[in-house]
Parts: sequence; C-alpha cells; structure tokens
Amino acid sequence: MTKLLEWLSCTTVIFGVWLATIMSESTFVKKWHEVILFLPLVFLFLFGLYAVTIVLYRVFTFNTCKSAATELQQQIEEAKKDLQSKGIKL
Repeated sequence: MTKLLEWLSCTTVIFGVWLATIMSESTFVKKWHEVILFLPLVFLFLFGLYAVTIVLYRVFTFNTCKSAATELQQQIEEAKKDLQSKGIKL
C-alpha cells in the first residue's frame, strides 16, 4: 500500500466519521454543532502549523560541513583543469 493510499484511506475514514457526527440528531451534536462543524478547518490549520514548524526546524538545524565544502571546491578545480587539458575552454 502506498503512502498516498494510506493518507487517502485515513482521510476518508475521518471525514466519514465527521460527516456522520454532523448528520446525527443526538443532543451532544446539537450542543456542540458549531465546534464540530469547523473541526476539519482547525485540523487543517494545525497540520499546516506543524508542517511549517518542522520545515523551519530542519532549516535552522541544517549542518554545514567545511571539510566537504573545501573537498568539493578542490574537485571542481581538478575537473576544470582536466577539461582545459582536453581543449574545452571555460
């Protein structure tokens, strides 16, 4: 089962439960109708906030490796010299 299918299945089940709750005639639903009605929007907002938090955390904690950067620069210079020796002008 792919991740997309898992997400769609869970979303369908959650939406089905929410819709059944909204359509119910119980006193609990009548009392909390406005809150239950906007729960999908609240969850969507919270998921977006969570996603932004994760992205920002990963951006701010991204490690820079100075030795890898210098090694890459050396490899670029070697590649340029190799291409120039073969007659390619950069």
